[in-house]
Amino acid sequence: MPGASEQTRRVKVLNANWTAGPDGDDGHFEVMLVTDDDQQHTIAPSPAAMTALVALTRADTVLLRDRTNRTLIVANLVGKWLEVVPGSSEVRRAK
Repeated sequence: MPGASEQTRRVKVLNANWTAGPDGDDGHFEVMLVTDDDQQHTIAPSPAAMTALVALTRADTVLLRDRTNRTLIVANLVGKWLEVVPGSSEVRRAK
């Protein structure tokens, strides 16, 4: 992926916890990402960012985590640039 570091890995699991705040407060989200090398990463997006993240995960996309640049890359928003090789966790450029 252009601009991605060598530490970029496919996200295979994404889980979220929400903790309620005081009345009138949006609360706090914590997201656990598990990459294809079984490494766990935790992020704490804002409620607005969480709304966007949930929408992106429901689309037919490929999620990648660049540990070095602290970036979540969402591929295939329009068209198909990357694909997961069937039977593996390898990601390659779509044919």
